[in-house]
Amino acid sequence: MNISYNWLKQYINVDLPATEIAKILTSIGLEVGAVEEYQSIKGGLEGLVVGEVVACEQHPDADRLRVAQVNIGNKDELLQIVCGAPNCRAGLKVVVATIGTKLYSGEEAFTIKRSKLRGVESQGMLCAEDEIGIGDSHAGIIELPLDTPVGMQVKDFYNVSNDTVIEVDITPNRIDAASHFGVARDLAAYFSQRDKNIKLQRPSVDSFRVDNHNFPVQVTVENTESSPRYSGVTIADVKVKESPMWLQNYLKAIGLRPINNVVDITNYVLHSLGQPLHAFDLDTIPGHHVVVKNLPENTSFVTLDNLERKLHPEDLMICSPEGGMCIGGVFGGLNSGVTEATRNIFLESAYFNPVSIRKTARRHGLNTDASFRYERGCDPNNTVYILKYTAMLIKEIAGGTISSEIIDIYPNPIQPKQVNITYKKINSLIGKEISVAEIKSILTALEIQIISEDNEGLLLSIPTYRVDVEKDVDVIEDLLRIYGYNNVLPGEEMRSSLSYSAKPDSHKLQQIIADQLTASGFSEMMNNSLTKYSYYENLTIFSIKNAVKIMNPLSADLSVMRQTLLFGGLESIAHNANRKNADLKFYEIGTCNYFYPEKRTDENPLAAYVEELHLGLWITGNKTAQSWVRKEEKTTIYELKAYVENILVRLGFNLRQLVLGDYSDDLLSEGLTIYTKSGKLLVTLGTVSGKQLKAFDIENDVFYADFGWDNILKEIRRHKVTYTEIPKYPEVKRDLSLLIDQSVQFAQIEKIAYETENKLLKEVNLFDVYQGKNLEEGKKSYAVNFVLQDETKTLTDNQIDTIMAKMMKNLGDKLDAKIR
Repeated sequence: MNISYNWLKQYINVDLPATEIAKILTSIGLEVGAVEEYQSIKGGLEGLVVGEVVACEQHPDADRLRVAQVNIGNKDELLQIVCGAPNCRAGLKVVVATIGTKLYSGEEAFTIKRSKLRGVESQGMLCAEDEIGIGDSHAGIIELPLDTPVGMQVKDFYNVSNDTVIEVDITPNRIDAASHFGVARDLAAYFSQRDKNIKLQRPSVDSFRVDNHNFPVQVTVENTESSPRYSGVTIADVKVKESPMWLQNYLKAIGLRPINNVVDITNYVLHSLGQPLHAFDLDTIPGHHVVVKNLPENTSFVTLDNLERKLHPEDLMICSPEGGMCIGGVFGGLNSGVTEATRNIFLESAYFNPVSIRKTARRHGLNTDASFRYERGCDPNNTVYILKYTAMLIKEIAGGTISSEIIDIYPNPIQPKQVNITYKKINSLIGKEISVAEIKSILTALEIQIISEDNEGLLLSIPTYRVDVEKDVDVIEDLLRIYGYNNVLPGEEMRSSLSYSAKPDSHKLQQIIADQLTASGFSEMMNNSLTKYSYYENLTIFSIKNAVKIMNPLSADLSVMRQTLLFGGLESIAHNANRKNADLKFYEIGTCNYFYPEKRTDENPLAAYVEELHLGLWITGNKTAQSWVRKEEKTTIYELKAYVENILVRLGFNLRQLVLGDYSDDLLSEGLTIYTKSGKLLVTLGTVSGKQLKAFDIENDVFYADFGWDNILKEIRRHKVTYTEIPKYPEVKRDLSLLIDQSVQFAQIEKIAYETENKLLKEVNLFDVYQGKNLEEGKKSYAVNFVLQDETKTLTDNQIDTIMAKMMKNLGDKLDAKIR
């Protein structure tokens, strides 16, 4: 959630730097993700001044250029500026970019320099709208009103707004802080214990008055369970137009697009005070009768995004006698909103049941600012105040008259929750004794009312906007965050318990491999274990029937548990590649989840669910960047295989005792599997299929390896650490150039070599492959290096020749290999 610092200061009189406010917010539980400077116009129009064209003559050597003499406040020193705009003429008030001014075009910037155009010196630039970021027109230079003062800063003429935006990462339980006033309220509680001069300033509605009763509205609430409170009022004769600049700047600062003054005001109030609102065009409501109810199943309803949706019978609808106008608390209907033709409006401020809104939003895949707040719980006792405040703002900005009494249907008022707390438990959980006076002061600052007290503790009334506070521990958490976590010092005693780590220690091994990969240039990822249903819909290897589905998903993108780490990595690769960072090496250690319905039993229904730990590697792009030393080199599947083998060796596996096999499925092609001799699958690796890369809009090949970490741990338990003395005698190398069938794999050569000599043969390496002219059709050439060593004595030429002769014979007999 974005918080504008200028906007925030409407509600609390702080004057600290925004960075200090960010630190305070984090310390009281409202974690700040970022603090960024904001300008309503890029560059803030710095260096631009208002000038007057005193004279304008044709350029002597260019038909389309003019030479202007411009006064920017000193008539004795006119600026000579060459301009190509067709509307440049004497007498204009213009925007002048002086020498040294930096102008922005999107993210690109350029600086105005002294220059010569066709031999005539130019000392600045006369600007068009698109050149300074105030519009899209490039038809000519800007013509300012003739009464604009010469020398005036252009940023003052256009009311450029400079602000600081604080990005607050609101946790789901703290919906009370999902507004500028909510954040200010928490800050006021913090400062109440530190600076009594800083106070919360709540907007007043004391001047609210009903002007007439010309447009009464009838409201019927048929479903009071889903709509416990529904309030509304009518405002007549409004003028729908563009919002004032201060309002537009506030909305733009937090990432909202201004629409018109009425809609902008409802958005402003939502982000100011946390209460969603909806303004209906009153003249489109037949009989001025609003009905809050449910419609029959599969009723068609077209929403503001022009999509037709089929309603569920539990979807709460705001209706007219003729049909639905709005999905209550979630999304407006196509014809329910305010347009430039609107003259009279019905303003809604309601409290909807959070569970009902949450289910409706998920069913339709809608996540709006309104549903975000309603489904977490708004303040049921705030609707009328919000209605009055908004109506007053509309009158002030859009004109009109309040033309009905406030309608407020609230048959079963929601009472504040009551909580008992004891001083003993407060001090026990906090770990420090806090005085009773300080506890009461903090509770008062948090607007928590003390109903009664005794020597043991307090009976409290919790404000209805604090939907997260239900138990004494919730109150104590609030006390501690305002008191200050840093104010709780370590005690004099330290208590600890003996811990036992399993052998092998999975976390320790994960850290070892993570360090190895990081040292090899990999970056670690942590992707969400919730992912898209659509990823698994048409897969064979990971069937959708084996997916663990979320009963109440937050969105369609987070509806199932992942069965493979692959898709999260592809999302990250696509994200980076779209930002010109395509040479990537990623790894992730995470869980995958599976559902096997056949394993479910009455005694153990959870047996159908399986969770496995996996390690995933992704490499893509260039292995080496181009430089004067070397050429650009693309990464390959063989590079990934080398990383995989290095990991297995680091974990203690003997590569000679592992079994490799070809592999492909609907996700990977040209792949390999690595098994133990007992048949345990350790690793699957390969090239990600073109179909998957196309789905993620990835252009480069991506190579992926998946380690079954649970199987690896089981195998490591059987490993025994052995050691041998470093050999004193030299190793001997011999090379063979083999002509073989194209179907023969190096693994077959390696296998035969070790079968031929399993004592003195230490390594077999492939160092060259050739296919092409001068070879028989269907043949290829492998150059293979053999390393021989006797750890007890020096090998003789006779021994070496005997071994190599036997090697050549076996390769020839079993693979029809010919020595070149």
